[in-house]
Amino acid sequence: MNNLSTNPCPVDVSERPATRAIAEILVALPGIALIGCAIWFDQRWVDRHFLPSFFAPHRTFVVATAVGRIVLALLGAMLVLVVRPRIGRLFAGVPVRTLFADIARISLAVVLALGTSEIILRRTFHRSTEERPPSEVPNRHPDQRLGWSFVPSHVGYDKIGGRVIEYAFDPAGYRVRGANAKVDPDLPTVVFTGESIVVGQGLTWEESIPGQLEALTGTQTANLAVSGFASDQAYLRLVAELPRFRRPVAVVSLFTPGLFDRNLDDDRPHLELGLVWLPAKPRWRLTAMAKWLVPFRNDEAIERGIATTSALLRATIDFAQARGAIPVIVVPQFSPEEPTERMLRRRILDDAKLPYVWVELDPNWHVPGDAHPDARAAHKMAVAIAALLRRP
Repeated sequence: MNNLSTNPCPVDVSERPATRAIAEILVALPGIALIGCAIWFDQRWVDRHFLPSFFAPHRTFVVATAVGRIVLALLGAMLVLVVRPRIGRLFAGVPVRTLFADIARISLAVVLALGTSEIILRRTFHRSTEERPPSEVPNRHPDQRLGWSFVPSHVGYDKIGGRVIEYAFDPAGYRVRGANAKVDPDLPTVVFTGESIVVGQGLTWEESIPGQLEALTGTQTANLAVSGFASDQAYLRLVAELPRFRRPVAVVSLFTPGLFDRNLDDDRPHLELGLVWLPAKPRWRLTAMAKWLVPFRNDEAIERGIATTSALLRATIDFAQARGAIPVIVVPQFSPEEPTERMLRRRILDDAKLPYVWVELDPNWHVPGDAHPDARAAHKMAVAIAALLRRP
């Protein structure tokens, strides 16, 4: 009588070493990659690809880089030294085809999970990087050409730094002293354009840069700035609004390397090289969230941003002069100036021979509980602007 095996699916013993090796390789490769990243992504690399932030000190990036490299190295070592052999032993008796079937099922589950997440995010996370909810004070509404703008003829209140701040806007959407105030386009006017620093986030109108300059000079100011704006959005708003003013005295715009990163965003209406207007580029919401969490910028994007920003500031100067106004570019800097900030300032402004007023600010001059410049910082900037306008 012949002895026949009763096992319908025998495991080929020769497959066991191959299965274990494949499983261990699949675990080891990500571990080796993490260790390689920990070695490669040093502080110099981070400073090159993660641009400065006006609202976060450079030391924050230094600490984050050091901690991140340690975490990557530990995770990589754990995968290679601890997880790899355990996974190898776990799959040692599994046929190769079963291993790859498991990998296929896991991959499919990941793809389905990502697809579901994308659908959910499209319903809940639909704004661009710098765009804020419409209900946030100061209130904004969508603008097809600019991306967003302040709600005109509106007054809102926000508590910040232990104070209730009033944000009042006239029918043109300019921030003004109070609910009944409005800018008169027939009067001599210093026109401001920019973002939340110029708006006066966390400051009363009287404490803002335009408010303090008006008190210093006696000349009416018009605040065209909108929170979250990049240089191209500020320029577009200036082009649309400046012709309304019959006697513009000066056009004040703000640039700081700490806000340069938002000039590279293309998930909103934007200007490309040649100052060509383009609508927002559609992109996956998962990608947008990943870029928000890890704001990596490649060399090509940074170089394009430098060239475009320099061209925008030159166009701002030319447009102001064509309207008979004195162009003023204010560059505030909470000291000390870091090497990357210095490089951006020199390449964008100095190399293009653009005139500007560099205002060094005390690093402690922030709105309490907020990173925006406080009234002392706004006063120093207003004094610097006033001094420039008084020059013969």
